[in-house]
Amino acid sequence: MSTMTSDRAGATADGAEEPRWLSPEERDAWLCLSAIMFQLPGQLENQLQRDSGLGFVEYMVLAMLSEAPDQRLSMSDLSAQTSTRLARLSRVVKRLEEQGFVRRSTSTVDRRVTLCHLLPVGHEVLEAAAPGHVEQVRRSVFNHLTRRQVTQLAGIGEALLGGKPSAVINAQLERGQHPRLGEACPGGDAER
Repeated sequence: MSTMTSDRAGATADGAEEPRWLSPEERDAWLCLSAIMFQLPGQLENQLQRDSGLGFVEYMVLAMLSEAPDQRLSMSDLSAQTSTRLARLSRVVKRLEEQGFVRRSTSTVDRRVTLCHLLPVGHEVLEAAAPGHVEQVRRSVFNHLTRRQVTQLAGIGEALLGGKPSAVINAQLERGQHPRLGEACPGGDAER
């Protein structure tokens, strides 16, 4: 990473535009965010693997299904809610299905859509894993922050994501990008 810290863009000797380099404050913030992006996933993954044998994405799949109506979502919805590419999600769901935690089926409304259902065993595994996961989230994040900083963190996250995670997903649903199970969305196909 370049350590150049000018916030002015200018022309280089060959006439190309020079990048708008980070200010010292932006650089410090970026380095902190980068460190968090590298460290936090490992901390969460290690705790989940140690305590429950689940990976972080597997845990999130079970958690999102547990909160969904009828504990089922289309694979596209699940992909959006877990911020996981569909190809990777398919591999994760296959592993969960082999363990008897979830079941996939074809939608009766649109046969092009695959639904993922949380099974009772998967719900039990999630309930057993959740307390340790929440404690790790507290140890890694919230125990280090004041209430005001938690509010600021949420605001920063919303700014970077373009809104609250649930609001971003709902906006995608309304645009027909990730319609929910059985709903016809303006400009989109149901369940996809």
